[in-house]
Amino acid sequence: MNRIQPLPSHLVNQIAAGEVVERPASVVKELMENSLDAGATDISVEIEEGGSRLIRIRDNGSGIARDDLTLALSRHATSKIHSLEDLEAIASLGFRGEALPSIASVSRMSITSMVEGDEHGWTLEGRSEEPPRPAPATTAGTTIEVRDLFYNVPARKKFLRTERTEFNHIESLFKSLALGNPAVSMRLQHNRKTIYQLPSADSENALRERLARLCGREFADSLVAIEAAAGDALQLDGWVALPTFSRSQPDLQYFFVNGRMIRDKVVSHAVRQAYQDVLFHGRHPAFVLYLSLDPRQVDVNVHPQKHEVRFRNSRAVHDFLYRSLHHALAEVSPDDQQAAPAFALPVERSQEQGGAGQNPLPLNVPGASSGWQSKPPGSGSSAPGAVREQLHAYHQLLSKEKDEGNPEVQTPPLGYALAQLKGIYILAENEAGLVLVDMHAAHERIVYERLKQAHAEQGIVTQPLLVPLTLHVSQAEAERVEATQQEMAELGLRWERLGHEQIRVRELPALLRDAPVEQLVRDLLSDLMEHGRSQRLQEQSHEILSTMACHGSVRAHRSLTLPEMNALLRDIEQTERSGQCNHGRPTWKQLSLEQLDAFFLRGQ
Repeated sequence: MNRIQPLPSHLVNQIAAGEVVERPASVVKELMENSLDAGATDISVEIEEGGSRLIRIRDNGSGIARDDLTLALSRHATSKIHSLEDLEAIASLGFRGEALPSIASVSRMSITSMVEGDEHGWTLEGRSEEPPRPAPATTAGTTIEVRDLFYNVPARKKFLRTERTEFNHIESLFKSLALGNPAVSMRLQHNRKTIYQLPSADSENALRERLARLCGREFADSLVAIEAAAGDALQLDGWVALPTFSRSQPDLQYFFVNGRMIRDKVVSHAVRQAYQDVLFHGRHPAFVLYLSLDPRQVDVNVHPQKHEVRFRNSRAVHDFLYRSLHHALAEVSPDDQQAAPAFALPVERSQEQGGAGQNPLPLNVPGASSGWQSKPPGSGSSAPGAVREQLHAYHQLLSKEKDEGNPEVQTPPLGYALAQLKGIYILAENEAGLVLVDMHAAHERIVYERLKQAHAEQGIVTQPLLVPLTLHVSQAEAERVEATQQEMAELGLRWERLGHEQIRVRELPALLRDAPVEQLVRDLLSDLMEHGRSQRLQEQSHEILSTMACHGSVRAHRSLTLPEMNALLRDIEQTERSGQCNHGRPTWKQLSLEQLDAFFLRGQ
C-alpha cells in the first residue's frame, strides 16, 4: 500500500472543480453570483459554442484590488466570511472561495478588474505564475474570460452535451438570476447574437415586462400577487399563476430564499398542497416567489453548488408557505382574474352524456342525479318549487335594476346570462365581452365549498373501529405517533403507542370509515416523518366531499332558466376558488370583444 502524502495543489483544485464545475452553466452561475455579490447593477454574459469555447462575464461591481487578484485564485480565500458567526448567517450568494481556483484549474482563465479610485485596471492569467499587469480600464468592475473549458481534462469534456443543450442550461440559469435580481440590468449573448437585453426593473410595469420576457406573456397575464408575513420572522412576496395556467412539467417554478434560487422538498410540498384543491391532476403550478427570513434560520452550506438549503424550523416555513398560498388562491374572484389560456383536457363520457351525436361534458366522476340544488346534498331542502321561486325573485330584482338603468348598479364580473348551449355551457355577457361557463364544473365547485364549510362548522365526527388496528412500525415512527396523539385527535384520528415498534389505531374520522385504514395510517406516518406534518386526513376527507359535490351538482343536458343561470353566475362570483372545479378544470372562460373582433377580422 502506498504511503500517505499530500496532493499537489493543481490536483486538489481539479478535484474541487469536479464538485463546483459540472458544466459551462456552473461556471456562469459562480461568476454571475460573484458579480451580484460585488454590488453590480449591470452584468453582461457572452457565450460561444455553448460555453465550451468562451464564457466572458463583465460587471460594474466594486472590482478586485491588485493585491487581491492573486489571492482570489487561492483555494478557500474569500472576502465574504471571516468567522464562524459569518458562516452561520450567510447573506451573500458565494462564500466558499472555491469557484475561481476551481474554474482556473480546468480552463484558460483571465481576470481583469479595476476598483474605484485606481487610474487603471489590472489583469491576471489564471494559471500563470506572473504577477498582475496593468490593463486599460476607465470604470470600476470586473471582466472574467473562461476559454476552452475542460481542455486539460478530456474525460470531463467528453461528457459535455451538444452546444444547444449546454446553452439551454446557461439560459435557464441566466433566467433564474435575472428573476431573482430584477434591479440589475442583464444581457446574454450566444455566438454574438443577443438573446436577452433586460433593463433594470425599477417599476411595477417594468417588473411585469421582465416576467413576460423571461417566462412568457401568458404567464405574466395570469399572475396572482403574493404578499404575506409572519411577524418579523418570515416574509413572502412574488406571484403565482392562476391554476388554469399550469404546466405539464415543473419548468416554471422559481423560488428564492434571501435572493438565492433553491430547490427544496419542504417548499415543493407546501406549494403542492396549496394547489391541491384547484389543480388538474398531472399538472404543475407556475410561480416566482421570494422568501425572506433571518439568515441564521437557514443553512445554505449543505450542497457544493448551493442548490439546496436546510431550514432550522422547516415546519414553520412549510405552514407559512401553505397558508399564504392557499389563502391567496382562495381569494381570487372572477373580478380579479384576467383571461388566461386554458390547457387542453381529455374528454370523458358518462352514461348520462349519451352516445354519438351528443356534445360530451368532460366529467371526472360519471353518473349522478340531475336537477338544480341551491343547498348542499343532505342539507334538508329539496323542494324545487321553493328554489325556483327564490331564483325567480332574485332574477326579477336584478332585471328591474338593469332595466331602470340605475347608474349605481354595475354589471357583475360574469355579467348576465344570454342562453344555454347544448345543455352544457352558459353564455353570458359582461363589460369585457362574452363569458362561457361550464355549468356542471362551476356548480360542482360551489357545492364542494359549501360542503367543506358545513363540515368545518359542524366539527369532525369520529367513528371507533370495531376491532382496533395494531401495526408494527419503526421506533422513530412509534415516537412520532406518541408525540402527535393530541394533534391527531383534533383531526379525528385516535392512535397510541403500544411498544418500541408498535402502535394501535382506535378511531377515524367518520367520513373515512370506508378508507383502507392501514394504508392511510402508513402514508400519514410517512408524511409526518418527512415533512413534520401531514394533511392526508383532510385531503381524503375533501376527496369524499368532492365526490359528493360532483354527484350533487347540476348535470349535463339539464335545461336551466335564465334566473337559474344568473343565480349560478352570482354564486360563482361569491365562491372561493371558483375559477376551477374540484378536479382543477376551468369553470369559465372570458372572451374579450377584442378577441372576438380579431377572430372575425373586424377592422382589418
